[in-house]
Formats: sequence, C-alpha cells, structure tokens
Amino acid sequence: MKIKNLYITKDDLHRLNDLINSERVLPSRDADRAEALQREIERARVVSAAKIDPDVVTMNSRVILEDLDTRQEFPFELVYPDQADLDADKVSVLAPVGTAILGYRVGDTVRHDVPGGQRKLVIKKMLYQPDDSACPAGS
Repeated sequence: MKIKNLYITKDDLHRLNDLINSERVLPSRDADRAEALQREIERARVVSAAKIDPDVVTMNSRVILEDLDTRQEFPFELVYPDQADLDADKVSVLAPVGTAILGYRVGDTVRHDVPGGQRKLVIKKMLYQPDDSACPAGS
C-alpha cells in the first residue's frame, strides 16, 4: 500500500512540537500517543499556512468523516487536548483518530487501531479549515 503524502502548516508544527515535548517531560497517559503523533509529523511536508491546500485537515479543521464499515457519517473537529469535548464533536489530536487524519485531504482514507482491529474512515467533506481564507468561519 502506497503511503500518502501528508501536510502540516509551520504554525501547527511548532504548537504540536511544544505539545509533544510537554508530554515527554511530564508523566502522562498521553505519552505513547504523543510519540505516535511525533512519528506522523516527522514524515509530513511542512508548508506555510498561506500555501496549504484548502482540502487538507489542519488543526481546528472541521470535517465530515465516514466509517467505511458502517457507512455512518459524523462531524469531527480536530483540536488540541485542552479543547477536546466529545459532546461537541471536538477530538484531540492525541486521540488515535485525531492523529490519523491530521495532514490528510478530503477523499483520503485513513486507518487507526481500535480494540479488535482497525477502523477505516474516509474524509468526506471539509466544513471549515482555519487556513483557508475562502472558507467562512461559520460554515
């Protein structure tokens, strides 16, 4: 299977590196998740926010995901851990699914481990990307 390119903005890279470093210094249940995030961002192509394509999932993006096994669609906002709120569809970048979608594009299929196997999700639609000046904040 070919590994797809993933992209990250310079600003997101700096904030995520700060997050990862703080998780390494303090004992935390998220330390393993921070390591997984580190591995993902190490292979990402870093671009300026002005040059990121509008269909790429960046931090604070809101998307519609579809579970390929159940065909269920659900909204999803990728946030930093202190903003996570499952009732508001805000999922931490340190959650396996959060790490899995960061840097991928609308139309990409991502996989992440769940108890009993892997979950396959497709990024169906971009509702909001903070780096896209053409995408209104309220849509």
